[in-house]
Amino acid sequence: MAKSVPVGARGEMEQTVEFKHTLTAYHPKLPPVYSTPDMIRLMETAAFNALQPYCEGDEITVGTAINVEHRAASGVGARIKAEAVLESLRGRFYVLQVTARDEVREIGRGRVTRAVVSAGKFLEKMKRKRPVPSRPYRDQT
Repeated sequence: MAKSVPVGARGEMEQTVEFKHTLTAYHPKLPPVYSTPDMIRLMETAAFNALQPYCEGDEITVGTAINVEHRAASGVGARIKAEAVLESLRGRFYVLQVTARDEVREIGRGRVTRAVVSAGKFLEKMKRKRPVPSRPYRDQT
């Protein structure tokens, strides 16, 4: 990344909660509220959006660490907005503070860490990896 990313660089992402974003979509016995994995995905996308304007060529950022609290529930139809703000740079790792809000309150917060990679080199490296053979599950009892 030839361009310097200023502390405070921001990115956002928004979405309206649909059934597919709820816990019920994962399991029918769970309540129809916005799932933590979907909130984290929105936060990671906001973090990507904060850093991507500073990438050059085929550079992208990829997530390397997540520490997030999901603090309040939101239902189908809620509009969720995630925001990411660059807090610090640790070597090649960018640490961003992330928040998610619905129309009423903050629903989540935390930090994510991302690293810059060349998309071409990253994909080439993945192609060279041998797939791990899957083993059938055996009950150990």
